[in-house]
Amino acid sequence: MSIITRTGDEGETGLWSGERISKDDIRVEAYGTIDELSSALGMARHLCFQDEVLYAIDEIQRLLFRAAGELASVGIPFDRPITEKDEERIAEKTLSIEERVVLTGFVIPGMTAGSAALDLARTIARRAERRVITLARREAVSPDLTRFLNRLSDYIFMLARLEEASAGKLTFA
Repeated sequence: MSIITRTGDEGETGLWSGERISKDDIRVEAYGTIDELSSALGMARHLCFQDEVLYAIDEIQRLLFRAAGELASVGIPFDRPITEKDEERIAEKTLSIEERVVLTGFVIPGMTAGSAALDLARTIARRAERRVITLARREAVSPDLTRFLNRLSDYIFMLARLEEASAGKLTFA
């Protein structure tokens, strides 16, 4: 089966659940931004050195596939939606890093190649959250998903700080 379907030539795309919608629909923008975030994290994976960060990137990317799948499903429940447990796990991991990497002021981002890539991913995560909030104003979106995206940018921020702290390059403004 080819990835060239010729079904999107008229400006529409198919959702996971089978519906066809415009490629500029906010739903497509939301899950497309999550795809962009996953790609940015893929780049970060090749620039980061800390095992904890590398494992976290892998876990986050797997969660993002679930988030995008949930957003690409309308009218039928997605079989593996983001849950409160996912959001709580991300929050716990963020707090764990905060206990080890103490922040005493505003941080200058991107002091290592890995942290710079993570900081870019963090800003994409925030945009993904904004796109999902816009969608949620129009259609029902799981509150677990919106909370997860909110926590995710904090987690990625702390992963970047962990990379910097490990390299002795955590820098405050």
